[in-house]
Amino acid sequence: MESNIPTRSVEYMDNRISRYSMKKGNCEITGLFLQAHDVYCHHYIPIQLGGSDKFHNLRILHKDVHKLIHMTDTVKMNTLMKNLGITQPILEKINTYRGNCELEHIK
Repeated sequence: MESNIPTRSVEYMDNRISRYSMKKGNCEITGLFLQAHDVYCHHYIPIQLGGSDKFHNLRILHKDVHKLIHMTDTVKMNTLMKNLGITQPILEKINTYRGNCELEHIK
């Protein structure tokens, strides 16, 4: 509640808290409960591709899953996927998010 990110709108700040609450603190890709230091609020449709800070465009993710969505280095992606224990169903969800970011799917 006391967090302040100067580059983010009030709408973003309010909606990320609401989204976290609605998801009961669980990552929207893995389903795992997130401690505060592991939470990242992701724009499902990136701002630069026309997305907004509206509630429906925000997703609560584990910070390392978020990194995986945006990574382009195959070696780092494979290492992170192994460390996170990414299964095929989770990889399919990650690839949906990567597609929204106009990034290639992970194979």
